[in-house]
Amino acid sequence: MTPSEDHLRDLLRSVVDPNTGKDLVSSKSLKRLRIDQTEVSVDIELGYPARTQIEVIRGAVEQALQACEGLRRVSVHVYQRIVAHAFSPSAKPIASVRNVIAVASGKGGVGKSTTAVNLALALAYEGARVGMLDADIYGPSQPTMLGLSGKPKSRDGKTMEPHLGHGLQVNSIGFLIAEDTPMIWRGPMATQALEQLIRDTRWDDLDYLVVDMPPGTGDIHLTLAQKIPVTGAIIVTTPQDIALLDARKGLKMFEKVGIPVLGLVENMAMHQCSGCGRIEHIFGDGGGVRMAEQYQVPYLGALPLEIKIRQQSDEGCPTVAAEPESAIAQSYRSIARKLAVALAAQAQSHASKFPSIVVQNT
Repeated sequence: MTPSEDHLRDLLRSVVDPNTGKDLVSSKSLKRLRIDQTEVSVDIELGYPARTQIEVIRGAVEQALQACEGLRRVSVHVYQRIVAHAFSPSAKPIASVRNVIAVASGKGGVGKSTTAVNLALALAYEGARVGMLDADIYGPSQPTMLGLSGKPKSRDGKTMEPHLGHGLQVNSIGFLIAEDTPMIWRGPMATQALEQLIRDTRWDDLDYLVVDMPPGTGDIHLTLAQKIPVTGAIIVTTPQDIALLDARKGLKMFEKVGIPVLGLVENMAMHQCSGCGRIEHIFGDGGGVRMAEQYQVPYLGALPLEIKIRQQSDEGCPTVAAEPESAIAQSYRSIARKLAVALAAQAQSHASKFPSIVVQNT
């Protein structure tokens, strides 16, 4: 007896994507359901990078469908498809970049750059095409963290080729100046440099461009909000009260300029003694969770205060690249998936699908 499509859809409603918390039917992840006598084939589309999740979801779908009597063969195809999402209408799209994610903090010293690069690497590990833009004009750190150096190459004398490091496409002002040269620039010069770095780099088919923002809420941030198609931002903080005060300012800034805050990451949330194994909350406990609840933004996760994270970044091979199967790398990947899921829930952008309309007097 051939099973009905309604019955099979009901079975698939019992399968919940562990990353979105929604079933595959109501979330519209089910893209195709084909029945041929006693054989069924299913296509499941995920809107976020999920290389490590595909087999998990495929297994859950197969198990659910095999509960249907009369089925002899079940074929399940699970794949990811990352699309462009909405950004400020005042900004122009960046060629070959679908989504721009700003990683910000209200103050320095909270591990924002280390978090940004590891999240970029985690997105790439999960199967996305990812770029890293170091927007900290006055204190670029991504070249050191990714072990990269040298001026970018140019094919035409006008645009720059991104450096490649650990699977990321990377550009930074740090590639264009000597390591010990201070950037003594006024705000307009710095913001112009940022725009050129973003728009004059030949990014190659990126799902995500992760932008490591400078600390604070100054000219760079306003330029990014007004002229760059940022699809979402995340805030990095520590549990410390002073850090949280400044993180709140960063969060409110993005709200005022119309950029959705996709979530909050609490860095240095705990430290485990390498000798006795005791866990201590050196910078306080629970501050990030309380802030996320207060401002109704997702709490993406907590990261430890761990000497390896610092050492590996200083050596030019961040944790997700150096020890991809470690517990810390898995924490970064979990946060990156939550970030990508939050972004996938935003409205899609159709800016690149329509031609520009020019009105001329004839």
